[in-house]
Amino acid sequence: MAIPFSKMHGLGNDFVILDCRAQPLTLDAAAIRRLGDRHFGVGFDQLLTIEPSTDPRCAFAYGIWNRDGSRSGQCGNGVRCVAAWLARDGALGEGLIDLMSPSGPVRVERLPDARVRVDMGEPRFAPATLPFDVAEERDRYRIGLPARTVEIGAVSMGNPHAVIEVDDPAVAEVDIIGPQLEHAAEFPRGCNVGFAKVLSRSAIALRVWERGVGETLACGTAACAAMAVMHRRKRVDDQVEINLPGGTLGILWQGSGHPLWMTGPAAFAFEGVWHE
Repeated sequence: MAIPFSKMHGLGNDFVILDCRAQPLTLDAAAIRRLGDRHFGVGFDQLLTIEPSTDPRCAFAYGIWNRDGSRSGQCGNGVRCVAAWLARDGALGEGLIDLMSPSGPVRVERLPDARVRVDMGEPRFAPATLPFDVAEERDRYRIGLPARTVEIGAVSMGNPHAVIEVDDPAVAEVDIIGPQLEHAAEFPRGCNVGFAKVLSRSAIALRVWERGVGETLACGTAACAAMAVMHRRKRVDDQVEINLPGGTLGILWQGSGHPLWMTGPAAFAFEGVWHE
């Protein structure tokens, strides 16, 4: 079976995009893992499908699969790439357009400089929304791991996030704490883990361990989560730059009752055909 694809990335967080507007995805989890293998397949952090929307409010829908074949509810860098792909195809109009994500409608806008602005919705801190199995909502939680006990903030951006404040993300134990916290009993569906340092009222440095993927060069929802947690703690202002290993994202959030907006680039790498 020959499958045409586009390879894209947002700040190095890379994707294979499949056009499923005419025919649904037929790959099972094992085939997705083969496609995502960086040695024997094409390689990606997430697989994205572009699909017709069943909701008349939305122009199109998109699906998200992690490299391990599991489903994801949202992907901030991914939705920017979906918007850029649709714009290149001539299928995305001007101004604000609604797309249907696995977690619900998302509003996107292509900017003149080829960046994409995305309404990521309001951050949700209630533990049940992640889900996060704790007795009550708090600003800070202590979670016991095999390596050590860590203090986290927890928030949903359409997918579950734990945010750890660190002295220096460059030397944080991402490959140790990340997978342990991803699979902690308190997170029955796993979580993404951000290692964040507040640099100033308008800047945060961040590394990310993504659920079902591992460490990535960037993660849009993790950038949103880090800003939301630090904003709630009154550590940062309403507009923040998130500095990730792959580049910088702009996040705007005015607090409770307001949506969070993410702005960043989306780039095409190449087109190809994968033979399954």
